[in-house]
Amino acid sequence: MIRGVGRLAAALLAALVVTSCATVPDGSPVKVLGRTGEAEQAPADGPVDGSNPLDLVRDFVFASGSSSDRHGSARRFLAEEAAGWNDGAGLTVLDGQFDTVPTPGAPNSPDVATIRIRGTAIGRVTSSGAFESNQATFQQDVTVVRRDGQWRIAGLPDGVVVPLSIFRDHYRAVRTWFVDPVRRLVVADLRYVPSVPARAQAARVADLLLGGPSTALIGAAVSQLPPEAELRSNVAVSPDGALVVDLTGVGDLDPGARRLLAAQVVLSLAEVNVSRVRLLVDGEPLIADRPDLTRTDVADLVAEGQPNQDVQGLVVSGGRLRQLTGPEPSTPLPGPSGDGSQDVESAALSGDSRRLAVVTRQGNRRAMLIGGVADPGLTPTSLDAATMTRPTWAPSGTEVWTVLDGRTVTRVLTDAATAPGRAGIEASELAALGPINDLRLSRDGMRVVAVVGTGLYTAAVARTVDGEVALRNVHRLRPLDLGEVITADWGSADQVVSVSRGPDLLVAQTTVDGLGLQPVLGNNLTPPLSAVAATANRPLLVTDQNGVWSFAFGDQAAWRQMLGSAPDAVPLYPG
Repeated sequence: MIRGVGRLAAALLAALVVTSCATVPDGSPVKVLGRTGEAEQAPADGPVDGSNPLDLVRDFVFASGSSSDRHGSARRFLAEEAAGWNDGAGLTVLDGQFDTVPTPGAPNSPDVATIRIRGTAIGRVTSSGAFESNQATFQQDVTVVRRDGQWRIAGLPDGVVVPLSIFRDHYRAVRTWFVDPVRRLVVADLRYVPSVPARAQAARVADLLLGGPSTALIGAAVSQLPPEAELRSNVAVSPDGALVVDLTGVGDLDPGARRLLAAQVVLSLAEVNVSRVRLLVDGEPLIADRPDLTRTDVADLVAEGQPNQDVQGLVVSGGRLRQLTGPEPSTPLPGPSGDGSQDVESAALSGDSRRLAVVTRQGNRRAMLIGGVADPGLTPTSLDAATMTRPTWAPSGTEVWTVLDGRTVTRVLTDAATAPGRAGIEASELAALGPINDLRLSRDGMRVVAVVGTGLYTAAVARTVDGEVALRNVHRLRPLDLGEVITADWGSADQVVSVSRGPDLLVAQTTVDGLGLQPVLGNNLTPPLSAVAATANRPLLVTDQNGVWSFAFGDQAAWRQMLGSAPDAVPLYPG
């Protein structure tokens, strides 16, 4: 047996460009997709004659964005003694501008110089194509020599350094899909693959699946592909246009597991524009009655569903839960959450909008009550604390999370037949970082986003079949850019919306891995802001000193006020 494109077990860029050893007979009726090492376009011309050392190193960094031909463009800047540069030792992404300056105190001569690359790193891309956030000051020294009148790089550390803008030019984001082992649904895991050659992207994605979940989801997600699974041959296009993926070493799978494996493969390949997959195991269809599969065939297995088109926003204001959008804005909801019998501080709707959890003020203490939206009453839980973060529902609709006194992450298990019961969450890794001021479950249930102190963090939700839950793989997102974060919410399973103390960056959208950050304009907002609500395909909602505002992107040029004179308001969407 042979592997179609090689496991991603080597360091990132070496692995992403390794040439496949798979072969296909000359008479094969399929067209082999580009092998991972093929160059789709010739490398750039290389250094400009007469470049000075500073410009030479700067141009080398820009050229390093292309991984084609083992970073052939960048290698043209190297002197002979640097030919052993290991471009597969890691990829560091720099944010914004970087400098190339003479290294202070380094010995120089007319034909030798030491140049420092100086900037801010936002993190690194791992050997599995995943980005790991680690924003920090970056510097790296490079030795250049002059030979035959031209400067070339003679000594440099292993690994690649690339500015974010150049990285985006040469890599594309793809969602690989793995399995929530408890709910038996598929969840997304964000990765990055080189854009060139485009015909090799399907092979790269297949290899990412064989490599398993990224470190961010280890312990939370699994794969239906066991470690011994491999490709029997290169992924290839059949004469009728289907992408043929032939696996071996998959083991015995029941019908449910076969569908989950199909969802992993089909949805991952759809990220690189593969519309139809002929999924085989040892030459036979994985699903006997469906040799060819599309996204539609597995859409019901995706953990994060799209919100209902009629989903409306709510808001807690003046101690009552009220409508925020819809036909009667600011109208209190019927029942104890809106009639004034409870002093409501925050609230959450389940994903299906049928269940309600509210945090109420009772003197200097906080309590949580849970019930159906249409119920005439709410059931008290055993939770009692001086402070309690706004509640957040698990996708199942039978579990509500909150943080007690800034330290204890806990959940309430709800069942229509029994009283709500408290259950623990092992969250010591997160709590050790400081007071937890806000915490939200992603709508696919696989991660939390938390504001700890003034930092924005993500963590994976690891569950066991016997019901234990732990938060693992904690990462901080963009500390130098976001500044003092106040609150956050999930825009989608791979995007976080945060509110900072400002005034330079009041609202921002950040990818779940911290690679991408997009400021949201602040027109009309009066800082400090205190609350945010977000969900897919709905306007952002924030609270400032004058009330609640919405922003729907598109052509909208400023925030629009939804509720005035309500600086204490807490808007919310289901979740």
